[in-house]
Amino acid sequence: MRIKRLGRDVADRQVDILLVGGGVMSATLGTMLQQLDPTLTILMVERLPQVAAESSDGWNNAGTGHAGYCELNYTPQLPDGKVEIKRALGINAAFEVSLQFWSWLVENKLLPEPQQFIRPTPHESFVWGAENVEFLRQRHAALSQHPLFKDMEFSDDPRVIAEWMPLVMRDRPASQPVAATRVAYGSDIDFGALTRQLVQSLQTRTGFELKTHTSVKSLRQLPSGRWRVQLKSKQAANNQVVEAGFVFLGAGGGALPLLQKSGIPEARGYGGFPVSGLWLVCNKPEIIRQHQAKVYGKAPLGAPPMSVPHLDTRYIDGKPALLFGPYAGFTTKFLKQGSWLNLPASVKPRNLKSMLGAGRHNLDLTRYLIGEVFQSHSKRVDALRQFYPQARDEDWTLAKAGQRVQIIKRCEDKGGKLEFGTEIVASADGTLAALLGASPGASTSVQAMLDVLQRCFKARLQETAWQQQLKAMVPSWGESLIEDADLLAQVRTRTLHTLKLKA
Repeated sequence: MRIKRLGRDVADRQVDILLVGGGVMSATLGTMLQQLDPTLTILMVERLPQVAAESSDGWNNAGTGHAGYCELNYTPQLPDGKVEIKRALGINAAFEVSLQFWSWLVENKLLPEPQQFIRPTPHESFVWGAENVEFLRQRHAALSQHPLFKDMEFSDDPRVIAEWMPLVMRDRPASQPVAATRVAYGSDIDFGALTRQLVQSLQTRTGFELKTHTSVKSLRQLPSGRWRVQLKSKQAANNQVVEAGFVFLGAGGGALPLLQKSGIPEARGYGGFPVSGLWLVCNKPEIIRQHQAKVYGKAPLGAPPMSVPHLDTRYIDGKPALLFGPYAGFTTKFLKQGSWLNLPASVKPRNLKSMLGAGRHNLDLTRYLIGEVFQSHSKRVDALRQFYPQARDEDWTLAKAGQRVQIIKRCEDKGGKLEFGTEIVASADGTLAALLGASPGASTSVQAMLDVLQRCFKARLQETAWQQQLKAMVPSWGESLIEDADLLAQVRTRTLHTLKLKA
């Protein structure tokens, strides 16, 4: 039935929830909302032929369960030499929240056997040179004092490190100082598989619908507070108009242009800086079998955090692979399958000052990214040889990774600043929310979507039924895993067992 609104406005259908983008964020939020209130009508729209084909696709992200175990960029060294661990603690606690939710879904048969999307893969950091060895020693000392990181091991013994990462140590100069840390129950996650399984589960529920080949052409808020959204489908001659009570923009790099279209005041000043990525991929089984870990190093000077080099064991669509990278590149696209006009089209009067300010203060980053684009294959393999000295050019091929759009926002001192993280932008009335940014991204999707619930569904969260269900899905909800060691031990024991991450 077509419902007339405000004269010429016409809605073809009404829904409670509109999820824009078929990635892990939308799938997670949709799953949460459906479990909290099965009567909700939920529509997910995806512009590509299938879900999880952009940022959530296995080839388009690191596949690392980001927990701060091995990512050195989460623990910067301050001018006084002290290692700052606050961000690592926050990311680790957020990842534990994801593990709790996935465990509950597995236990309740809403996700399949865990090895279909998550596998135990040790998380290891590796450095060389006396100064870096000392940094890693201090990092381990600072982190391992906290219950979140109590199981982290440290070694500067080449023989021990060779047992942890044989390829990395083979043919390495004996005189070179080296050090490594290790957490045995790290994880490799196929976020594409996870997303598809979440959506498949949603599709078995009454009130959920997925529309692929469908993009948002326009959206605006009605006086009632609801949103009028015009959808364009490649499979239909006419556009469809949907009226939604709540809209979530979880479209990866495509979220920023949609947020700008919404016109909410909270979007003022936000811009984006796109960064592309490339992997070196080895598909030789005899080499892959010799490396069963995610080994992260230190990023080159001037490199963005998404370019932290790592030699990675991966399982994509159930098949093992070995990747090294990512190598950053400069692009004006906001999505891997986007338009070269994305960046210039995103510059608006409302964010021009932010964009110019961030650009002026990040010229070194721009030069670095452009330099990365023009690297030869041999040059890229040379970087790999710092991790794997025996690497041969012919054993590795280049593959495109995904696009990431780093956040640009207003800054009083510089006009605008570039941020490397994720951020939720929500309207004051809680009827629209968007997720912007990149790493740690998918790994902390559950915590991010809990934040959306807290900001946009405040009244419903006061209901006893919602509180009880949230506590069942995420036992630590409302409490701090950073501060409560006993609760951490309880939930970690359960998740490591349920998800089969620890023997």
